[in-house]
Amino acid sequence: MRIVVTGGAGFIGSHFVRTVLEQGYPGMGGGRVTGDAVVVLDAFTYAGRIENLDPVRDDPRLRVERGDIRDPQRVTEVLTGADLVVHCAAETHVDRSITGAADFVTTNVVGTQVLLQAALDLGVGRFVHVSTDEVYGSIEDGSWAETEPLEPNSPYSAAKAGSDLLVRSYHRTHGLDTVITRCSNNYGPHQFPEKVVPLFVTRLLLGRTVPLYGDGGNVRDWLHVDDHCRGIALAAATGRPGEIYNIGGGTELSNRELTGRLLAAVGAGEEMIERVPDRKGHDRRYAVDWSKIRDELGYAPRVPFEEGLASTVAWYRENRDWWEALQR
Repeated sequence: MRIVVTGGAGFIGSHFVRTVLEQGYPGMGGGRVTGDAVVVLDAFTYAGRIENLDPVRDDPRLRVERGDIRDPQRVTEVLTGADLVVHCAAETHVDRSITGAADFVTTNVVGTQVLLQAALDLGVGRFVHVSTDEVYGSIEDGSWAETEPLEPNSPYSAAKAGSDLLVRSYHRTHGLDTVITRCSNNYGPHQFPEKVVPLFVTRLLLGRTVPLYGDGGNVRDWLHVDDHCRGIALAAATGRPGEIYNIGGGTELSNRELTGRLLAAVGAGEEMIERVPDRKGHDRRYAVDWSKIRDELGYAPRVPFEEGLASTVAWYRENRDWWEALQR
């Protein structure tokens, strides 16, 4: 089996690549994959870093290709011979999408269409599209099932919703074997320090204050990247063609509660919190119903939040050379 992972040098993609090569995933060849088994396609923009692949860089089963998913010729070259595409490449930071949406539209929407067309033309066996719970919008109570309408509220989530709909259309119109996954908020090692967990941890380790939006009452469900990637692998191996699977972590926290836990983890006090104006269009609460992937594919999160958060903080503390140069 040859797997192409787009965005495979980013946070989620690189974790998937490292795990599939070092440990294997059930139904995806496991440790028995040989030859040119995993191909990374990454544009190596600010968040895609070759260092994320250092543990497997010398593995003969890995091939790393630089390329933009918006480039049809380059995409065709890389996808030729692929059995499975795991599409992680995307512009993902909400704040950046608010100040400049163009790259989010072209990368997330146009780039996904280019990949889908190449997968169709080349006869790729399966296309797994890694999406986000943010496409559903905000929910006051309960949780979103996969059948809920899409009501994105930021340019980022709108672009991801557009890519989701394109994936659906290629399945319904052309019969391409596609699966969409929608995850809750990820955390873990190797995450670029613009997202809240690594941003707060690295700032606190440098003795800087952390910016807390508004009243801090916005609620998110937290999912360790290892659990997320295992969910992606299950969807890739045994998900039903054309289906959508929510992947949740099972730990809901307000941003204020999360900040308190991060302060405690690095031994800092509340004086390190800097209150800042709320983000434009800030969704109040996200929550996904992940019973479908549990019942159909046997998924359940395995990393307890306290354990995962502690190991994440420890990773940033022990790998300052990875992130200190990124601090402005």
